[in-house]
Amino acid sequence: MRTGKELVRGMRRPSGLGNNLFVLPALLFIVFIMIYPLGYNFYLSFRDVTIGNYLAGDAPFVGLKNYIELVKQPAFIHALVVSALFTSGSLVFQFSIGFALAVFFSRPFPGSGIMRAFIMLGWMIPLVVSANVWRWMLAGDYSVINVALRGLGLIQESPYWLSQPSTALLGVVTANIWVGVPFNMVLLLAGLQGIPKVLYEAAKVDGCGPWQQFWHITLPQIRPVALVTLLLGFIYTFKVFDLIFVMTSGGPVNATTVLPIHVYKLTFDFLRFSDGAAAASMLLLISLCLTAGYLWLIRREETA
Repeated sequence: MRTGKELVRGMRRPSGLGNNLFVLPALLFIVFIMIYPLGYNFYLSFRDVTIGNYLAGDAPFVGLKNYIELVKQPAFIHALVVSALFTSGSLVFQFSIGFALAVFFSRPFPGSGIMRAFIMLGWMIPLVVSANVWRWMLAGDYSVINVALRGLGLIQESPYWLSQPSTALLGVVTANIWVGVPFNMVLLLAGLQGIPKVLYEAAKVDGCGPWQQFWHITLPQIRPVALVTLLLGFIYTFKVFDLIFVMTSGGPVNATTVLPIHVYKLTFDFLRFSDGAAAASMLLLISLCLTAGYLWLIRREETA
């Protein structure tokens, strides 16, 4: 009778090709869903594509002409400024509120799990649903927000928040803050719970108060997690499309036309495929530049 070791030796080991076949489905998914669309988008951005030559496949090569003309367009500059305002406004309040909630939940108390679960609903609900809810809440006379503000005596008339250029951007920023706060809270809470308790105990022995512990222990220890949270928040917020498209479609008078909405309008409304591809490439390059800066900063801290 053969022993266990002999049976193991007798088993044929899978070949290198057999091992790679297990990776093939994931590789094909990445190629066709991510790499091919990105590559084709860059291909279109370097050519003068119209409806006629797009179907024929003979669009002429124009090099960087599309990018040069794009950065000279006032509409692109406007979309970039609106994106900067939308992203910065969202990040500041998402991070601040998320960090405050993370500090609040860092020490367990009765009912904390249920409260965190309710807060997470804002992140778990699909963005299209959240956008419609906020669109109704910011609508005219019968919106919940206007009724509450009238009840508090803060307003006399009921403004249509999303129909006025002066308040439309504030409305979509508020909705995006509500969506992003749970994500920030979860990441920062994990970072706070990872700080060794012995540091706080030693600080108490040395006579440090709560504010000194927060300034000299919590903030330095949470900085790597905070940087990751801000980076991910920037990437997610800078490319927000569905929330704004459902709430305002980029209006009124382009007041909420962020860069993804501008890309959509160039490509599908005006059928300017080359300009749309160039604008989409710029959107990707901006995110990549920020990511590269973050990685450089982290590497500098590790080698210091």
